[in-house]
Amino acid sequence: MCDQLITHIRKFVQLSDDEAELISSKITLQELKKKAFVLTAGKQCKANYFVVKGCMRLYYINKKDVEQITQFALENWWITDYDSIDSKRPSHFYIQAVEDSEILVLDQHIEDELIAQIPAFCNYRRLILQKAFTAAQRRMEMNTNMTDEERYRNFSTRFPDFNQRVPQYMVASFLGVTPQFISRVRAKKG
Repeated sequence: MCDQLITHIRKFVQLSDDEAELISSKITLQELKKKAFVLTAGKQCKANYFVVKGCMRLYYINKKDVEQITQFALENWWITDYDSIDSKRPSHFYIQAVEDSEILVLDQHIEDELIAQIPAFCNYRRLILQKAFTAAQRRMEMNTNMTDEERYRNFSTRFPDFNQRVPQYMVASFLGVTPQFISRVRAKKG
């Protein structure tokens, strides 16, 4: 069940078989149908989710009552609401399956235990958080330095799977443009 996660961890840090077994014993698999939620606004987020299969999205409802997607997660990506986990307050976000998905659930208290018991796992989580923070910084930079079309083309080039797997209106929400804008850019052919 956890082989995919263990393989992912071992791309970043050395992990003994005993450590891998301990991690695997503490994580649960959850299967989700398309549109199922693991987090809804108003509930406290208490776990991190590792995508084994499928696609997840993190979004909130903005002041105009429109969904604003802030993150996607495909296979081997993590997704959660760190603010809710850290503050122990209700989330403003939703985490939903974009397609039928399988995720590994790492409860926060279990993660804390694993970090205390396995230094390599602590290092892995730090490296993953650094990568996530770097991605957020790049996204902020792209939002201010690129035109909407440049941002869409950059996203499409870097993450070609999304155009095949994620509805156009979700990509538009993530990029802060309209679905009609994406249709026009795609029609330009190049």
